[in-house]
Amino acid sequence: MVNPGNNRPGSVLRLMAAGFMACIAVVMLFCPTAMAGRGDAFDWGGHLRLRVAAADPGAGSRLDIRDKDRLYDTAFEFRSKHQFLPSDTWDLELHYEMIGTAGDTREANSLFLARYPAARQLVSPGGTSDDRRLMDLSRVIIDDDDKRVYHRLDRLVISARQDWGTLRIGRQALTWGNGFLFQPMDLFNPFSPTEVERDYKTGDDMVTFQTWSGTTGEIQVLYVPGRDPASGDVEWDQSSAAAKLHRYVGGLEMDLMAGVHYHDLVAGLGLLGYAGGAAWRLDATYTWLHDGHQRNGYASVCANLDYSWVWWGKNMYGWIEYYYTGLGTEDYQESWNEADLIARLRRGERFTLGRSYFDAHLQIELHPLVNWHTTLIINTRDPSGVVQPRLVWEIGQNLQLTAGLNLYWGGADTEFGGFKLPGLPVEESPADRCYVWTSWFF
Repeated sequence: MVNPGNNRPGSVLRLMAAGFMACIAVVMLFCPTAMAGRGDAFDWGGHLRLRVAAADPGAGSRLDIRDKDRLYDTAFEFRSKHQFLPSDTWDLELHYEMIGTAGDTREANSLFLARYPAARQLVSPGGTSDDRRLMDLSRVIIDDDDKRVYHRLDRLVISARQDWGTLRIGRQALTWGNGFLFQPMDLFNPFSPTEVERDYKTGDDMVTFQTWSGTTGEIQVLYVPGRDPASGDVEWDQSSAAAKLHRYVGGLEMDLMAGVHYHDLVAGLGLLGYAGGAAWRLDATYTWLHDGHQRNGYASVCANLDYSWVWWGKNMYGWIEYYYTGLGTEDYQESWNEADLIARLRRGERFTLGRSYFDAHLQIELHPLVNWHTTLIINTRDPSGVVQPRLVWEIGQNLQLTAGLNLYWGGADTEFGGFKLPGLPVEESPADRCYVWTSWFF
């Protein structure tokens, strides 16, 4: 999807071509035939995903800075997964990824930040960075106003397994909690609630240990060393250490979590049970702020219920979920003065400004190879929200097509409807977007 009025179609096409050729080169380089004769000792796979999108920026928003009715964007994502399993007691896992984006949205963001440099404290330029991680495994290949290409290692972890447990050291991903879109117990690189692509969670450099027994249940312990992005030094107040116990209590599954996260103490409780054919979940955490600016601490709670059924001969699945957090505001223009909230936004732990949210999801299997999804997120205090319908079609054994919309609604001075950025003559408001993805898996 190319804008006929876009004066940079060549740069977009060159970006796509360069990314595609680089992906093919890496595939050939790491072709599994090179590992012939090793049997099951080597596992290899990955995907290549191409995206096109068009967005409709609201009048007066920061994305409207170029005075264009439509913003057209393209992107590619390549991931190559490798796992070496020489024995039953240890293995090595490596994921390489190359990501490129180009188009009007990135150019509008670059122009906005160039015109209002103070806004860098409020608006992120986007992209994954290793500034806070122990290992810098990312390199930028192209970084222009209208395009960016970078590559990185998103997994680099060695695992050792014994009868007493499993030890994993390196870049890996770990998820705690039972939430669908909101997860108060998931402190490390959670997905944004509006993110519909959740194939892979961004990895972090950490040490994890997992053990289990019939009496105590399963225990996970982790340590995540973090760097101060200003000094580059590993600091305790930039790091995390936590433990979680998972066990069965009667007919329930229970999680108990405690840890230190960026110098803040965090404790959590999670429950999972069943009622009829439905499953329900409850996660609750409390955070004691080490250097709280507006409060000494805050609680967060997430509860959900999901169920699957058959209507009109079609398989269906859905959930409802409610999320509340004490760390939020209803005065969005003043939210940038909420230091504890802004710190979590910059670290990628929070993506919303409010306190109370409801979300729901419905999946309908129209055909064994075609599924329709609709996701709804509402800020219940505004109210404002977003509706995300999308279609996922398994075109072939290794080929998938996804097409969808992000439609935002809300009045003035609402989170999803838009609000004035403090000290700037523009609004922060998300743009309605339509997109098409093609994914090839290998």
